[in-house]
Amino acid sequence: MAYVVERLKKVLGLGFAASEQGVIEAVEAQAKALAELKAELGLPPDAPLSQVKEELRKLKAEHEELMGLKGEWEAREKAELEMSQWQALYKSEDWLGVWIGLSIIAVFLILYSGFGMVPKAPGFRWTTDGEFRSVVATLSPAIDRLAREAGDKGEAALAEQAQALSAAIAGQNRKAIGAAAKKLEEAGKKAKDKDLKDRAGKYASEISRQAGALLDKVLSAENLLLSFYIFLTILFIGMIGMSLMGQPVGYFITGFPVVFVISWLALFLAGNYTIHEYGLEYVLFCLLIGLFVSNVIGVPAWMMPAVRTEFYIKSGLVILGARVLFGVIMKAGFLGMIQSLLVVSVVWYGCWWLCKRLEIDDEFAAMLSSAVSICGVSAAIATAGAVKGDPKKLSYVTSIVLVCAVPMMVLMPIISKAFGIPDAVAGAWLGGTLDTSGSVVAAGALISDLAMKVGVTVKMSQNVLIGVAAFILSVVWTLKGTKEGEKPSLMEIWYRFPKFVLGFLASSLLFSFILSEATIKAIGKPLQSIEVWWFALAFTSIGLETRFMDLAALGGGRPALAFIVAQSFNIIWTLILAYLLFGGIIFPAPKF
Repeated sequence: MAYVVERLKKVLGLGFAASEQGVIEAVEAQAKALAELKAELGLPPDAPLSQVKEELRKLKAEHEELMGLKGEWEAREKAELEMSQWQALYKSEDWLGVWIGLSIIAVFLILYSGFGMVPKAPGFRWTTDGEFRSVVATLSPAIDRLAREAGDKGEAALAEQAQALSAAIAGQNRKAIGAAAKKLEEAGKKAKDKDLKDRAGKYASEISRQAGALLDKVLSAENLLLSFYIFLTILFIGMIGMSLMGQPVGYFITGFPVVFVISWLALFLAGNYTIHEYGLEYVLFCLLIGLFVSNVIGVPAWMMPAVRTEFYIKSGLVILGARVLFGVIMKAGFLGMIQSLLVVSVVWYGCWWLCKRLEIDDEFAAMLSSAVSICGVSAAIATAGAVKGDPKKLSYVTSIVLVCAVPMMVLMPIISKAFGIPDAVAGAWLGGTLDTSGSVVAAGALISDLAMKVGVTVKMSQNVLIGVAAFILSVVWTLKGTKEGEKPSLMEIWYRFPKFVLGFLASSLLFSFILSEATIKAIGKPLQSIEVWWFALAFTSIGLETRFMDLAALGGGRPALAFIVAQSFNIIWTLILAYLLFGGIIFPAPKF
């Protein structure tokens, strides 16, 4: 026994004079520390020491990898800071994002203004025959009512075309139904009764659109060729960008086709009618497919030079600015503007406060706060760029936004009807809480046309605040990047400021105040299609460079908790504001 005690003294580093009780207490302390270590590592209490050592080895390897990545990032930032500003204009990723985004906009404007041409983008919307029958079956009773009411009100031409559409529906021929729907739409335009006119246009356009959304069209040679043109264009832009940044162009050329194909597949899946109706956006599929490849198959080293998250995302953000129109605030009116400001400011700071209470880091908190308060995915992307956020955190925020959006889109219209919430109030509630314009349209349509119009108006006025938030966060994070106690010079602030924000604001101002409405209408949707491609490539890249364990380990569930609690507060706060502003309590109820 004495021999064992002496050996333990030596192993534990205790002095020769240590008592037997002291040795026992030291052993117990070591055992307790080992038990706590096993718990921290997620191991069972009876795990052997060899398993503990293996887990520690893995943690050490991950730490070294993270420190290596941190070193690379710091070295790149230092190089960019030391780079002359003339060189930075064409060598830094920030400035290249600005020039790429603005150049794409310029090409669209030149083609339209000079030649009357608008580049055509590939289509991805497709509806199966079964889905089409379901759509038609849902609208069929409404078409029958329209035919009867049109006859009663003396709208003979409209009644005739509505009856013809009903007959085509009975025949169950998709092509014939689509043709009849187009004729009804034309007849509706000539109707004198406004209600009948609106309903005819709504029903006919929906049936016609779904009738033409054929899988064969998406997979047609013409549509695939349009996708190939986009592939070549972005590949060419990427080659120039990689060359200017001193990156391996050859490896980029080799890896880019794989990134592009994954993005194409994600857009194809998201284009399905049912998936689209549930609000599952392409970014979710980009992330999921990318995560599957990186975690199950593995991403080869030769492909990584084409996995360029920031390069793609900054170019896309500059193009996104073309959709953030300041004029929308004026169209939304005084009440829409007040609600947007109160929702964004209160919910943003509420979420930020909660994140700080839960000890969530600043960049994560900023992305969560912008996502929950402004407009979900787009706001999270813009914020991540402004604060130079970790792509893994952006992936996490995007995923939780999309997961929460589906039940909200379904349940909020049901709640509105169940509690008799006025349509205008319900629309303002949807517009202030749902995270995408598409989900607002879908949920609003389940209530009424008025709810949909109010919801979209409020949502669009809220979307404008993306630019304001991105600019403010860029300045704040630039100042945060300086050493404590130091007063940063204006030049240092300029060095650190994310330049893509300038491109974002430039494109937003251009489309808000300079271009004509006709020009915006002509090139808006095709330009948005190009924007979607850049973001699809960015989120595919995030998936390809992320491991499931990295996502699971982020914050230990605290960021998800913060988002859900903040979104719950957002739902209640926005409903109160909607009642006060659109329910005739403070101001007279607005007319739309």
